[in-house]
Amino acid sequence: MIFYIARRLVWTIVVVFCVIGITYIVFYKLPAGNPALRFAGHSPTQQEITEIEHRLGLDKPWYVQFGKFAYHFFAGDQYGWPGLGYTFASGASVKSLVFSRAPRTLLLIAGAAILWLLSGVAIGVISAVRRRSLTDRFAMGFALFGISTPVFWLGLMMLYIFWSRLGWTAGTGYVSPASSVGGFFSHMILPWITLALLYAAFYARMTRNNLLETLGEDYIRTARAKGLSERRVIFKHGLRASLTPIVTMFGMDIALLVGGAVITESVFNLQGLGYLAINSATNQDLPIVAGVVLLAAVAVALANLVVDILYAFIDPRVRYA
Repeated sequence: MIFYIARRLVWTIVVVFCVIGITYIVFYKLPAGNPALRFAGHSPTQQEITEIEHRLGLDKPWYVQFGKFAYHFFAGDQYGWPGLGYTFASGASVKSLVFSRAPRTLLLIAGAAILWLLSGVAIGVISAVRRRSLTDRFAMGFALFGISTPVFWLGLMMLYIFWSRLGWTAGTGYVSPASSVGGFFSHMILPWITLALLYAAFYARMTRNNLLETLGEDYIRTARAKGLSERRVIFKHGLRASLTPIVTMFGMDIALLVGGAVITESVFNLQGLGYLAINSATNQDLPIVAGVVLLAAVAVALANLVVDILYAFIDPRVRYA
C-alpha cells in the first residue's frame, strides 16, 4: 500500500506539471493578441510595449517561462512558498489572491457535496427498494428534473422565490463565517441547494441502478436465504458493494468543481476560484490562470488517489499489491 501511494504521488506531480505546461502552450497559441497591450494604457509606443513585455517576461519562449514558474513553485519566490509569481495587471501576489478566493469555492463545494451525497444516495436507495412504485416514479421524476434543469436558471429562480418574493434568505454575495455565522448560512444555502440538485439527481439514478444490479447477485440471495433481515441485506451487503462507482464519481466531482463552479459563483456573486479564472483568462493574465489550474490539477490528482485508497476499505474484494 505504501509503495502504491508513493508511486501515485510521483505520477501526481508529473500530471500536474503536464497540465500547467499545456496551459502555457494554449495561452501562447490562442489568437488573442499581445497580453502586454492590455496593460500599456492608451496609444502606447512600441518601446513602451517592449518594456512591458520584458518586465512581464513575455519576451521569452513559453518553455523558458514555464521552467521559471516550476522552479519558483518548488523553491519559492519573493512572496514565499509555493511561488506562483505576480499578476500582470496589478503586480500583486498570485498566491494571496488565489488563497483568498479558495475558501469561498471550497465552502461552496463542501456544503453542496454533503447535500447531494446524502440526498442522492438516500433517494436512490428508496427508489431501488420500492421499485416500480409511486415513490420510485416520483424519485426518478425528481432526478430527471435535476438533470434537465440549467444551473443558471435554477439559481435565478431560487433567488426570485426565496429572496425576492418570500424574503427567507439573503441575496447574492459572500459573508465570511468568521464575521457572521448566520449571514454565512443565509448567503450560502441557496448556492448549496442549486449546485447540489444537479449532482443529487445523477447520484440518485446511479445508486438506484447499481443497487438493483447488486441485489440480483447470488450472494445477496444467499444472505436472504440465511435469514438475514432485509435492512441488513440492503445496507451491509447490497449498498456497500454498490458504493464503489459512487465514491469514484464523488471524488471526481468535488475535484473538478474546485475550478469549475463558475456558473453558480456568477449567479450568486460569490467570486470564487471559477470566477477568478474566467476573468483572468479574459484579461490574459497568465499567472492567475496558471495558479488556478495548478490548484485544480492538484485537487483532481489527489482526489483520484484518495478514491483509489478508499476502494480497499469499501469493497473487501479490492486489494493492492
